[in-house]
Amino acid sequence: MGEKTILFIAMGFGLGRLPFAPGTFGTLAGLPLIGIMVWLATACTPGAAALFLVGVILCAIWISQKAEVLIGQKDPGAVVIDEMAGFCVTMTLVPISLLSLVIGFIAFRCFDILKPFPICWFEKNFSGGAGIVLDDLMAGVLAAFLLKAIYFML
Repeated sequence: MGEKTILFIAMGFGLGRLPFAPGTFGTLAGLPLIGIMVWLATACTPGAAALFLVGVILCAIWISQKAEVLIGQKDPGAVVIDEMAGFCVTMTLVPISLLSLVIGFIAFRCFDILKPFPICWFEKNFSGGAGIVLDDLMAGVLAAFLLKAIYFML
């Protein structure tokens, strides 16, 4: 894969280059991936969707590692593929609807920005592609649990 392609994907197809809130807009780039997960879960099996999610996460780690080296900066803000993967994790426990997407998006962004424990631990203790992606995956896990709790209350 060429350097320009790696950077284009890492930057959420260009959204990471926006001058303001690249992580927020980059998170939205995860919507097509969530759509694929929903399709796989309904047209095939939930296992196919889970396997796809694992593939997304592994690709995000690899691409983030390559992008970090190409850019020459630790955890560059323009790299938003980690937000895309984290948002996918957020949406794994509840049925997909406009309401669940909005609540999940807000919950994920709050956890990703505020970085409460254990998210901050992952950010501090891992480097490279894993360091870029793992804190967002943990933000996705916490947001998924919160979203599931809200779903039960509604």
